[in-house]
Amino acid sequence: MAEPTDQPPSPSSSSATMPPNDPISLIRPRREPFEYGLLPIPKLVFSDPVQTLIPLKDKLLLHSSPSHRINSAAISESLQISLDHARLVLDTIASVLHSPSDPLLNASPDEIDSVGVDVHDLILFLYIHSYKRLLPRSHKDAAAVADVWPSTSAFDGYLSALSPLQLVRSNSRRLMPSQADEEAHQLSYLQKHISNILSLLAETVEGEGEELLVLSVDRFEHLGFLVQFGDKGSDGIQLSQHAPFFANSDPDMPAAPVPAAQVLDWILQNIASALEQISERASLKENGPSDPDIAMADASTSSVNKTSFTRGPSYIEGISKSSLVKQASDLKGSSVKVLNCHESVIYILAPLRYATIYGCSDTTIVLGAVGKAVRVEHCERVHLVTVSKRVCIANCRECLFFLGVNQRPLIVGDNHKLQVAPYNTFYPQLGDHMSEVGLEAALNRWDEPLALGVVDPHDSLSHPAGVSDVQTESATCLDPDQFTNFLIPNWVSGEFLGSTHCNPFPLPEAYSASLERNQKTLEEVNQILRETPLEENRKRELSSALHVYFKDWLYASGNIRQLYCLQGE
Repeated sequence: MAEPTDQPPSPSSSSATMPPNDPISLIRPRREPFEYGLLPIPKLVFSDPVQTLIPLKDKLLLHSSPSHRINSAAISESLQISLDHARLVLDTIASVLHSPSDPLLNASPDEIDSVGVDVHDLILFLYIHSYKRLLPRSHKDAAAVADVWPSTSAFDGYLSALSPLQLVRSNSRRLMPSQADEEAHQLSYLQKHISNILSLLAETVEGEGEELLVLSVDRFEHLGFLVQFGDKGSDGIQLSQHAPFFANSDPDMPAAPVPAAQVLDWILQNIASALEQISERASLKENGPSDPDIAMADASTSSVNKTSFTRGPSYIEGISKSSLVKQASDLKGSSVKVLNCHESVIYILAPLRYATIYGCSDTTIVLGAVGKAVRVEHCERVHLVTVSKRVCIANCRECLFFLGVNQRPLIVGDNHKLQVAPYNTFYPQLGDHMSEVGLEAALNRWDEPLALGVVDPHDSLSHPAGVSDVQTESATCLDPDQFTNFLIPNWVSGEFLGSTHCNPFPLPEAYSASLERNQKTLEEVNQILRETPLEENRKRELSSALHVYFKDWLYASGNIRQLYCLQGE
């Protein structure tokens, strides 16, 4: 099949009719590989993916197990990357895989390497490392959000010779691209590259005097790594059941392989139909009375959960100088995006698959149990408390992360003064939520951050030559003397029953000793106050002074706002 060109190939007129514009029947990109699966490792990015990946696939299949699976040692040798990076590739693929029956999805952290990844999923994962993300978009009303966007940091321009990310942040306030724009961008990428992707999955058979590329049902199902029908993959229906040439085939008698050209025509038709619907939606929105994507048009007013789409992740956007609580019943899906929130406290106490935190500043965010991945990007002075399978931190400054993570925290991009600490809170349903999404409290790798490149080859920015191998600034561990437990108030965790009554993650000795010292000091102060012989009027004066100092602290720290907001809900 031909190399990708600027114009995608046109579907032939002999193929099946165009699919209807029913949202359930429309093809959609799987956002997870594009949003959570791209790694800034230069050796995973190929200038000519097909010419590199075809011989690599043949080599991997030759040395793979009978089930076509390979482990991190084989990945390391084949791609000439370190074992740490090869294991990171395995962990990342496991976090974005599509098939619930794949053994890698259900493997425990210490089983992932022995289970390995299917060669064809690995090849698709490597191919999409040629993808370039959309640039952040400018806000239509920059003046309205100027007072709540992260302030220009002293670090702006410090590494301008290395990366223009600071210039993007300091010179023009940007917003994350809308979901519709990202989906159209991902579909356009697939439209351009699907011919090559199919050639990597296809098998060669002898035709009438020539070799013919065909796809079996099993090979076709691997496309589910990149595309699905409907937002949730039509509730587990296999991708092949949406294809007219494989639908209703008997699992005991699989359908005969189909020419790759026929599959190509069918997919291109579906992509064209989906892009047309996205364009129509965008046109209606532009001509409508309001723009639901501008969630910060009045960012200084009361906090509102801005949801611009009826499908996909739940959006919490534009919260400013306020507090917000979301339980599982308040979310419409298993993913959440917290965007452009400032000087606030946000609790999301729910079992989730994915979470994104983008463009926030001076905010404390408590996430429940996240079974796949959390991505934190372009944030300043944010405190994140979360339990998750994995966390990726990109382009952040002066942030503190209290983590219960089964995999090493990933640090990428242009970061400064990041700190990590062990998980420090709980709520009654935490244990149930962790079990629901498959997280283990016995393993916490919070203190093993893995730093990659300061330059992300998947953004659409131009970078100076010679900086692609520069490693980002890693995170340091919080001083145990500064470690405290984070208390989630009863009125936040709600009246739901649960069996979790303490932090499920064991604390390292230095941190538990620090808490014990603080508790002992508090008890000694209380005892001194109780035993100090004071007249009643002096006791009242002391009590009044303590209350005044505590109230002053509440106002100075901003916690008084949280107290009023949450008690008023």
